Amino acid sequence: MSNYDFDYLIIGSGFGGSVSAHRLAEKGYSVAVMEMGKRWHAEDFPESNWNARRFYWRPRLGLKGFFNLRPFRHVMVICGNAVGGGSITYANTLLVPPDSIWGEGTWAGLSDWEEEMPAHFAEAERMLGVTENELFGPADNLLKEMAELEGVGDTFKPTRVATFFPPKGESGGETYPDPYFGGEGPERGTCTGCGGCMTGCRHNAKNTLDKNYLYFAEKNGAKVFEETRVVDVRPLNGQEDGRDGYEVTTECSTARFNKQRRTFRAGRVVFAASSLGTQELLFKLKQKGSLPNISDDLGNRVRTNAESVLGIRFPGKEVDMSPGVAIGSGIHIDKHTHIEATRYGNGHDLNSTLTALMVGGEGPMRILHWLWALLRHPVTFCRAANPFGWARQSLIFLVMQTVDASLSMRLKRRWYWPFSKLLCSEGNRIPTNIPQANEFTKKMAAHFNGIPFTTATEIFFNVPFTAHCMGGCAMADSPERGVIDSQNRVFNYQNLYVIDGSMLGANLGVNPSLTITALAERAMSFIPPKEDSRNGNG
Repeated sequence: MSNYDFDYLIIGSGFGGSVSAHRLAEKGYSVAVMEMGKRWHAEDFPESNWNARRFYWRPRLGLKGFFNLRPFRHVMVICGNAVGGGSITYANTLLVPPDSIWGEGTWAGLSDWEEEMPAHFAEAERMLGVTENELFGPADNLLKEMAELEGVGDTFKPTRVATFFPPKGESGGETYPDPYFGGEGPERGTCTGCGGCMTGCRHNAKNTLDKNYLYFAEKNGAKVFEETRVVDVRPLNGQEDGRDGYEVTTECSTARFNKQRRTFRAGRVVFAASSLGTQELLFKLKQKGSLPNISDDLGNRVRTNAESVLGIRFPGKEVDMSPGVAIGSGIHIDKHTHIEATRYGNGHDLNSTLTALMVGGEGPMRILHWLWALLRHPVTFCRAANPFGWARQSLIFLVMQTVDASLSMRLKRRWYWPFSKLLCSEGNRIPTNIPQANEFTKKMAAHFNGIPFTTATEIFFNVPFTAHCMGGCAMADSPERGVIDSQNRVFNYQNLYVIDGSMLGANLGVNPSLTITALAERAMSFIPPKEDSRNGNG
């Protein structure tokens, strides 16, 4: 492989990309990681997400943060852009999905999943430092009390999170030598329970990927190219199936004019740019003729955990809902519906602008209900809409369902933007009003004298939020049913892999980061150490 700049080039540094980088570097391969976002350190995070320039990711508008909102006709997707991918802004909640998911969807029957996966989940938990949440705040206590009133108190559980908690009897905010990897990892700080996990942990307590997988990848020689966007991947030497490797073209993701185009030669390429990022890039490469034989199943069966974001605001009350970790506890209100108590840190109020007073109705009728609520209860409406104090006064619910619902993604030109093609959603709408979750929220608001709210996109556009976009490059037994095989190899190509949330073949019903990590560990287990490797897919 002496003709290559790198043995492996990885596109994206999230859970799939960082795992791949670490394991490949560990096996002796030369590795490059191309990451569109910036590198962040604890001292760099904004003190409040009102600092939009350092929180939101929209580089063309001069916003170079790590939190991205991507609107589609069917869903609003929350995702992260940074060295470490979505781990920088995710809620560090790492749950194992029910065993039933392995018998569903396109990956059913491809392997003995229930036999294989526990070992990979265990390794993923070890590397990510997963532990049971130890910090219960007022939000968790209220959720527990309401669960007991509703007869589901036995389902209340603390979340399992990637957080370094202080030793018993000590307060948070202290620095310790590496507590996870026998002193080989970076020093860490203990959690203060400030609730700011999703706006960047300023206390070095959140186990983001740059502190474990990616840290060791770089320690073993992997090179991370930050603020770098991949714009082309083309087989070398005219070999259509990529047997001789690939030429990868990149540009600066944050530059407006001087794009600083570069070209790299790599023996193998791993797409790990998140579900949306990988789908969008593969669509572009397929349509421009760089990778024309990508399966036509690309973009099908994109799932969202059938999510809804709800909440209760307690304006004017002394109680502070912000202490704790981002997601501290959860309950099941029925066998399909999981609700997690979620929070932002005190003062991180900007996302209040994405919420609206909860009202009944379906589809466009909800707008009329909302207007009627405004006219009938203007004082309540204004108190709920006031952005200041929102994080301190709000108990947020992340609702997820195991009920399967999916849509499709396509790359096409839209009437309102004829200059280039955009990634667009198609198909039947996914649920935007989960009746049992809304009813639970309303009951709880009434019981504790709060004001229920939901996301503004649900009210005004009949569009739900999701932080868990999955699928689109599903694992399957043939290119007619998916994009990759059971070892994450792209159908119709050699030396090409997809290892990120787009590979998921079924709805998980839980936060997907741990599952992506475990599946990435599994994918890497099929690749031999460099000295034993041969040409081809390995």
